[in-house]
Amino acid sequence: MFGENYDVIVVGGGHAGAEAAAAAANMGSKTLLVTMNLQTIGQMSCNPAMGGIAKGQIVREIDALGGYSGIITDKSAIQFKMLNKSKGPAMWSPRAQNDRMRFAEEWRLALERTPNVDFYQEMVSGLLIHADTVVGVRTSLGIDIKGKAVVLTNGTFLNGLIHIGEKQFGGGRAGEKAATGITEQLTRLGFESGRMKTGTPPRVDGRSLDYSKMIVQPGDANPEKFSYTDTPILSSQRDCHMTHTSALVHDLLREGFDRSPMFNGRIKSIGPRYCPSIEDKINRFAGKDSHQMFIEPEGWDTVEVYVNGFSTSLPEDVQFKALRSVVGFEQVKFFRPGYAIEYDYFPPTQLKHTLETKLVNNLYFAGQINGTTGYEEAASQGLMAGVNAHLKLNEKEPFILKRDEAYIGVLIDDLITKGTEEPYRMFTSRAEYRTLLRQDNADLRLTPMGYEIGLAKENRLRKMEQKLEQSDAFVNFFKSTSVLPEQINPILTKVDSALVNQSDKMFKVFSRPRVTMGHMLQLDAVSSYVNENELDREVLEQAEVQVKYSGYIAKEKINADKLHRLEAVKIPADFDYTKLKSLSYEAREKLTAIQPVTISQASRISGVTPSDISVLLVFLGR
Repeated sequence: MFGENYDVIVVGGGHAGAEAAAAAANMGSKTLLVTMNLQTIGQMSCNPAMGGIAKGQIVREIDALGGYSGIITDKSAIQFKMLNKSKGPAMWSPRAQNDRMRFAEEWRLALERTPNVDFYQEMVSGLLIHADTVVGVRTSLGIDIKGKAVVLTNGTFLNGLIHIGEKQFGGGRAGEKAATGITEQLTRLGFESGRMKTGTPPRVDGRSLDYSKMIVQPGDANPEKFSYTDTPILSSQRDCHMTHTSALVHDLLREGFDRSPMFNGRIKSIGPRYCPSIEDKINRFAGKDSHQMFIEPEGWDTVEVYVNGFSTSLPEDVQFKALRSVVGFEQVKFFRPGYAIEYDYFPPTQLKHTLETKLVNNLYFAGQINGTTGYEEAASQGLMAGVNAHLKLNEKEPFILKRDEAYIGVLIDDLITKGTEEPYRMFTSRAEYRTLLRQDNADLRLTPMGYEIGLAKENRLRKMEQKLEQSDAFVNFFKSTSVLPEQINPILTKVDSALVNQSDKMFKVFSRPRVTMGHMLQLDAVSSYVNENELDREVLEQAEVQVKYSGYIAKEKINADKLHRLEAVKIPADFDYTKLKSLSYEAREKLTAIQPVTISQASRISGVTPSDISVLLVFLGR
């Protein structure tokens, strides 16, 4: 069956695996995607949504590089929202509700239409290793499949253990068995492993809910989309709804705490800090009598509903009794109860920035195996692992994104440099250069890079170049065109801004806090320019950001340049830190374990102080 050697074998068909397979194949590698169930490729295991705070930026970055997640999201979206519009553009984050079944279907079809991708359904139980280099995988049926590089994207399946109250059983996801063999082999090879936990809420029958008692949560009046390609924009949307827990609901949940695996010691691993279970919220915020619940439809046609904010591993009878006391849920019927799942992960400090392991050549880890949580974080790692596996096999320079170039760069650098002891989730606050890493300019930042490595196609590059040219020209129009007081003062009066007494450049007026592009388009000269040049919404948004935040952007670029100077100071491979007695003991220990590539990376390691960095700089002659 497998007489030929594959270039890249991807293990797992979730978000990380799907992007890894697509990236490697689109760059020219003969790729095999091995997964336990071909019907669940691209499965949304938890909530039926993509994007959100910082996560939406990641999806835009994946798309800008030539990945599929943004395209799949747009094709299966049922609602779109741009979050944080009341804040500055660095905080704007796109989010879409999706049709769960169509999302998975679109992923499957997209991969089937990708040349160079083969598929095989079976569990991978081990790796074929020769002289510290992976040379393939072994399946549970004992079939050896040869490959030059392997990308592991096992999600929550490695020795997965599902908890519902006092009941526990092996599984990688509801209705699917766990994967065994890989963890045990990797630990024998010297890898350090750990356990993490995540959870999911009940799924219920939407026909049994009383939406009239809930608060409607509609999508944006003028929805946008994720992909920079010509994907469809929503013409109609499905509403979500919001309700709340109550003191009564909390009391009913507490009745089951003695049978909760979180509190009786059955679950020993750490769950996601920023997406806690309902019992964890009640325990941690004991003084709060109410928590929000968002009721999210699972698709256009299905009646299945996702109960966001009610993740739990309490006994099913406790879940049911408590949920029936929530406003609007008085007659609720369950499709299935919520549950928690524990699974194996491997601390990501054991990886290089390419996501290749330090112990085994040509072996890459991506997704929850690295201790992250979230579809978007997983997909971005998968893409980067697939890209770098292809580049290494073709003896090309690795593709590593810097912290000022992409949220993906921040994510991977955080994992490799700092590690994580709890499921890692991306936030805008993790990015020190978030004004540069906006959702509106991901194509300007990354599409040229994606094109250069052979992932993004030429039509993407040409579209990006047109957007850049048009937005720059529009900004120059504002800089060179003056506006008279009688033209602009009526607008300034409306927004309660100081009036002007003489003609002034539009750029200066537009830079004021409460003046928007909508206001500027009321000026005949501006609307004429837009119509004559056929500028679309993306160009208008990009120009507005450049006008209103040019000072902040310039300042952040200066700070990023300082970082680059430290990035340029390379640390020799296998540097012996034990010889530098001036380093603190903790610094020697951490630096030896992580083996940073540059001084900049060394400076971000927890426990390495500025004085330690000074010692390194002196020793390196800098």
